[in-house]
Amino acid sequence: MKRIVATALLAASVGLSVAGTEAKAQSAQAEARVGQPAERRIVERRRPLRRVPIYRSEHWDPDVIPRYNPGPNAVRECTAHYVQEYRPSGTVITPRMNCFWRPG
Repeated sequence: MKRIVATALLAASVGLSVAGTEAKAQSAQAEARVGQPAERRIVERRRPLRRVPIYRSEHWDPDVIPRYNPGPNAVRECTAHYVQEYRPSGTVITPRMNCFWRPG
């Protein structure tokens, strides 16, 4: 309890001593900007946006197998298992998945 009272009295005395002094603000020049020195100005130059050409192919190949339409009621069946892979850092076990389409 004594510490709380001592801290409160110290804060009050510091507040009164600061309030007694007069603070005067400096007037800024019209050219000066906030956060930048007046002598040196940074000019930001943006690079023009690069346009990436997009070419539409006449024949589109999807990245999935099968590359044909399996039908309206097709069902995808998958089997998953783990396989050991031998790597320079040591043998690791990784998941593998095989999927195929069957008529529904």
